[in-house]
Amino acid sequence: MNFRTQIPIPKNQNPIDYNSKIVSLGSCFAENMGAKFEYFKFQNKTNPFGIIFNPVSIEKIIDRVVSEKPFTEEDVFFQNEQWHCFEVHSDVSDSSKEKLLQNLNQILVETKKQLQEATHLIITYGTSWVYRNIERNTIVANCHKVPQKQFAKELLLVETIENSIQNTIELIKKINPDCSFIFTISPVRHLKDGFVENQVSKAHLFSALHGTFDFRLSTFVYFPSYEIMMDELRDYRFYGEDMLHPSQTAIDYIWERFSESCIAENSFQTMKEVAEIQKGLHHRSFNPDSEQHLKFLSKLNQKIAVLAEKFPHIKF
Repeated sequence: MNFRTQIPIPKNQNPIDYNSKIVSLGSCFAENMGAKFEYFKFQNKTNPFGIIFNPVSIEKIIDRVVSEKPFTEEDVFFQNEQWHCFEVHSDVSDSSKEKLLQNLNQILVETKKQLQEATHLIITYGTSWVYRNIERNTIVANCHKVPQKQFAKELLLVETIENSIQNTIELIKKINPDCSFIFTISPVRHLKDGFVENQVSKAHLFSALHGTFDFRLSTFVYFPSYEIMMDELRDYRFYGEDMLHPSQTAIDYIWERFSESCIAENSFQTMKEVAEIQKGLHHRSFNPDSEQHLKFLSKLNQKIAVLAEKFPHIKF
């Protein structure tokens, strides 16, 4: 007997392998998947400007990258003893205005190069709810704990999201016409917006993505992260302590489903070898100077050398 429904996921016709170069953008779930790529030593860059939840802000930062529009003093502000930029996450903020601008513009240059070289771009949308800074009349990626009265909260229309998705693709295609796209919707529920409001928000993202493409016919790929969490993992044991974010078990499971769908089968053996090395590197011996442990380290280094010969970009 089968006590759950499993979502059918078609195989990606252009799967990821160890020669692929991946850029992942979007919500905190993009960070979860990015950590998996890092663990298995794929060539991956995740959220160079930090976590960005909404489609308009993702489009805006990609537009800045592609058009090489540098950040200036007009783009930053001082709040709570830090300099911030409304277009990026607070992880990038700095106590020095000069250092912040220097860092932002360095990331700008590096990100364009990464997007130009990317074989796959993975975009994870988190929410349709956005905050518009009233003074600047612009949608922000992050409020940086600026007082709420300085913002107006809005729900992006489906048509607005569709246009944003299409613009994002066209921008990337300008600098990298061969890039493959994988879209997904974050399984993290934004219940601070409200239970009903979260559902409406996700519904707008679904409608926009599936209104933009017929994924059955399109070369663009849709991976059902949200659907897996809501259907296959419909139990609170698969959530973290906040009952909103997926637990590590859930992340591991969604990664397995992603691997089955979007990673080339000829990479599975390499992934297994990488995992064995990672476990070995994290092993702690009771007697580090023992002959047995020294032999273990020697074998481990041999495995690393063999793997590095096949894939020079893999570093441990």
